Amino acid sequence: VVTMEIVTHLINDTIEFYKWTLTIADKRVEKWPLMDNPLPTLAISTSYLLFLWLGPKYMKNREPFQLRKTLIVYNFSMVFLNFFIFKELFMAARAAQYSYICQPVNYSDDPNEVRVAGALWWYFISKGIEYLDTVFFILRKKFNQVTFLHVYHHCTMFTLWWIGIKWVAGGQSFFGAHMNALIHVLMYLYYGLASCGPKIQKYLWWKKYLTIIQMVQFHVTIGHTALSLYVNCDFPHWMHYSLICYAITFIVLFGNFYYQTYRRQQPSRRDMSSSSKVGKAVSNGNLNGLSRAANGAPLMGNKEEKPQENSGRRKRKGRAKRD
Repeated sequence: VVTMEIVTHLINDTIEFYKWTLTIADKRVEKWPLMDNPLPTLAISTSYLLFLWLGPKYMKNREPFQLRKTLIVYNFSMVFLNFFIFKELFMAARAAQYSYICQPVNYSDDPNEVRVAGALWWYFISKGIEYLDTVFFILRKKFNQVTFLHVYHHCTMFTLWWIGIKWVAGGQSFFGAHMNALIHVLMYLYYGLASCGPKIQKYLWWKKYLTIIQMVQFHVTIGHTALSLYVNCDFPHWMHYSLICYAITFIVLFGNFYYQTYRRQQPSRRDMSSSSKVGKAVSNGNLNGLSRAANGAPLMGNKEEKPQENSGRRKRKGRAKRD
């Protein structure tokens, strides 16, 4: 009985706190799609997590989908969407004379401020569309690509940015969003080109640098946010501290991914043939590269190893006969 009373008390307090937060929410966005309340966003994210569980079970005894044309259209569409978001944020922030050091949120109906808010809303929506990255992985039976980093990145970005749009659709929020949108232009351009096939893949040597750029982005975000706190910028401090903690988790996870992918296996890579390097260059740690055959086996590597093993056996057999 006591436990039930405590739970009921906590639920009631949470509801009251949420009602209070609505009084300080951005009135401009409350009628925009998905912004009236958090339930639609939470429902989409829950459906995403449910698909993560049920999708592999559904695909277990089925042939993987190829989806090559779908991936080309999807990736290049995301290039255009992210470029649109970057362009809108950059141009509107410039027109509104935004400061890159400290920019409080202006909740007025000024056209430039509404334009910033609209671009940030599209940024939030783009994070929901990016759930398709994982859907395509599972439909193509690339289960090894659905890592903790991949799921954590996608699920938290969409869910947490609802909070950003609801309360701070402007001001300091523009900085990280327009930087991330530009990086996603490069990233989806890479995966769009990789989806075009081997003729294009052999020129894609720069995936490693995308990961480096992403890690630099997180460090810049922490520096920019810390500077805002230092100058006591009129922007919610709780959001600043939350953003720093969130960026640190990405630095740790992306740093581990970079080490596992590019540092730990470096000696063996030097011995690979140029064709094998191409295969590695377009393998996809986070998104939608096409680097494996339809049955899920690597396109390159196996054919190189077996002849070496056989030649070793022949040599040993030859020595045995001479002895």
